[in-house]
Amino acid sequence: MPDKRSFKGNKSYLPSKLCTVCGKEMTWRKSWAKNWDDVKYCSEACRKAAPRAGSK
Repeated sequence: MPDKRSFKGNKSYLPSKLCTVCGKEMTWRKSWAKNWDDVKYCSEACRKAAPRAGSK
């Protein structure tokens, strides 16, 4: 994560990743700071649409 002093409101400096369901690009959010590595879905709808492990 870049130094806070270098962030001037330009989101291009923030890390991003793709949603595993729809492929939409997600930009880092402060609320995801503690679990950014575990974030996989862009929304609750995509989380619910994701295939379940172990389901038939």
